[in-house]
Amino acid sequence: MSFKLTVDIKTNINTTLKSMQKKIYKIPVDAHKFFVKETPVRSGNARRNTVLKNNKNIVANYPYAQRLDEGYSQQSPQGMTEPTLDFITDEFIKIMTGKK
Repeated sequence: MSFKLTVDIKTNINTTLKSMQKKIYKIPVDAHKFFVKETPVRSGNARRNTVLKNNKNIVANYPYAQRLDEGYSQQSPQGMTEPTLDFITDEFIKIMTGKK
């Protein structure tokens, strides 16, 4: 009696990698949304003028952006960058461990 077992690693790996790649490519969009949510609101100008450029750069284009990011507002004492970096790290870890 004999049998043949074929393990197609390439197909399984490619499928898994493609799935992970789609999720990883979505991180900048999700990070931008998170950054905007972390941005303090007074008039809404800061949130309106925070954009995602080239699907990789979050640009806060208003004169007091650095001040807000340094924790000037009580609404966001940690600023926006540090919480967003933590968010990105958490998302990446979830993807790599298969929890997302």
